[in-house]
Amino acid sequence: MIKVKVRLRPIVSKINLPTVLKTTILPGDSIEKLFIATQVGEIFYIDNGVIRTFLDIRPQIIKLGTSEPGVSRGGYDERGLLGLAFHPQFTYNGLFYLHYSVAGTQGPGALTKHFKPDPCDPKTLNLRWTNRETLYNHIDTVEEWILQSNGQPQKRRTLLNLRRPFFNHNGVNSLNFSPETGKLVLTTGDGGAGYDPFNLSQDNMEIAGKIIEIDLVKNTFIGNPPVVTRFNELPVPIQDTLTVIAKGVRNISGISYQRFYNQYIKYVGNVGQDLAETIFSFVHYKPIPVTQLVQASLRNTEPKQKGFINLGWRGWEGAFPTSTIKGCSENSTLDAKTIAFYNEAVTTSVKRLQPLTSYFHTDPRPDKFGGTALTGVQAFMGKEIPALTGSVVFTDIARNEESGPPVRGVLAYTKVRTDGKLNDFSIIETDYNFGSGSAYYVSLGTNLDQSRLYLGVHGSMKVTDFNQGTVFEVVP
Repeated sequence: MIKVKVRLRPIVSKINLPTVLKTTILPGDSIEKLFIATQVGEIFYIDNGVIRTFLDIRPQIIKLGTSEPGVSRGGYDERGLLGLAFHPQFTYNGLFYLHYSVAGTQGPGALTKHFKPDPCDPKTLNLRWTNRETLYNHIDTVEEWILQSNGQPQKRRTLLNLRRPFFNHNGVNSLNFSPETGKLVLTTGDGGAGYDPFNLSQDNMEIAGKIIEIDLVKNTFIGNPPVVTRFNELPVPIQDTLTVIAKGVRNISGISYQRFYNQYIKYVGNVGQDLAETIFSFVHYKPIPVTQLVQASLRNTEPKQKGFINLGWRGWEGAFPTSTIKGCSENSTLDAKTIAFYNEAVTTSVKRLQPLTSYFHTDPRPDKFGGTALTGVQAFMGKEIPALTGSVVFTDIARNEESGPPVRGVLAYTKVRTDGKLNDFSIIETDYNFGSGSAYYVSLGTNLDQSRLYLGVHGSMKVTDFNQGTVFEVVP
């Protein structure tokens, strides 16, 4: 892997935490504009260096950073405005899509106490999410909006309403369009807490922990869909519009498509638990219609179709069986790692997709880094940074170094190997002086032809620390 150095060129600063960065061409225009969605519910675009507001749904977003039971503490939150996608024909039809956590839907959460699996206590390995109508954290919605001819966006319809067990693992940059199928792709996390307490990610009926395609051409269901957690709770006309690409997802920052001759390589990054952050790639897959999954569930059989992608969670964390860490009091460098879900690791060992690359929370190698959480994965096809052309670039929120503040995020890259084996990765060195403030790398985006890279940085881990966001372009 070649050492790559880049510069970060600030585009806009003093904004709220940026969750989605992507470009589109507005109706009646011919030039791509960079759109920025913030977690608190604003969408801006940059027009000749001027920031213009496209939409502000802050009143519709759940109260973020609250410290109610079972909710985030002290301003850190993973809810909010998490997904923005423009229809491939947006310039002509004005359609775009939002995924966000809905105001006024705060619940107590699905568990009253912190969950940690204990291989010696079977109860902890077989928990069930019960009383879902009352024991949940919040409701997420996926909506279709239209930019009207007067320039005002208006909501057209709701596609899905999802009840979520915990405040975290809702996905981010969670809506993208597939250039292969033309469908809207929703990437959901496993519902949160840690270790996926209810194993939602492997259950074929659970909407949590999946990558889902939504057929908007088929989807003519107007009205408000019911609030659900499982596919079989959806009305059949909505089931008909959904197919599942993948399961075994812990938490995911969207899906990126890279054209390779007449097909596309798909990249997804799975956020890790304690050990590893993982990027997967695949070309061929056979999405399974939700109606087929529901039928198989009714018959208590496995769906017939092969080609279902399984990222392996919760039995696997990247290339490792998922483990719990027991502190060694004599010497913390000798922490013992115990396989948490041994049977599940065995069951999914051959079914799961092997990673493209993993990086680790602790890494003694001199040219690597200790990571915290993967926040963005994007294919890059630009020619201006030749060493990165054709690679997949990723971001980690914060270097997990012992040296303490100020915190710095990490930009890195990897490439697909022609032999399909696990590849290494390399840090991308950035030439930018953040001064004494912290710089968490919270999002990564590209323009339409993937020739430009945009990096979202925030001065704090807390969404409630306002006006601390900056968006950069990554330049040679």
